[in-house]
Amino acid sequence: MTKLSVTDLKDQAKRLRGALGTAPNPVSHSEALELVARQNGYRDWNTASAQAPKESTNAMKPPFNIGDTVSGTYLGQHFTGEIKGVSRMGDLYRVNTVFDAPIDVVEFDSFSNFRTQVWTLLDKTGVSPQRTSNGKPHMEISR
Repeated sequence: MTKLSVTDLKDQAKRLRGALGTAPNPVSHSEALELVARQNGYRDWNTASAQAPKESTNAMKPPFNIGDTVSGTYLGQHFTGEIKGVSRMGDLYRVNTVFDAPIDVVEFDSFSNFRTQVWTLLDKTGVSPQRTSNGKPHMEISR
């Protein structure tokens, strides 16, 4: 079992204090820290803050960041662009990519649909779990 970081423990204490804030006997911040420490197997908060990792060791850091220049394919079309937004959604990332040049995402000759930016779910390798009808990922980011 991975130990929670000090930051994670503090977040738990904050949520606990908020949840018990309307109770007849609300807990103080220091009492919430002590309760969370004991709940996670530490003798007290001082022991927890000394022994727990400072940063979360199991945090999934995105392989791309806001401002990164990227290239790849979107709906089968090659692109270059910039990452303008990243948020974590479970094991995936919701990524906003702004293309350097508009991309026509329609393969028919009779009409076009140009995109200048898209929000796409990507895994840690930069590949979308959503697939087109031919089985290819909606988006694949390469560097």
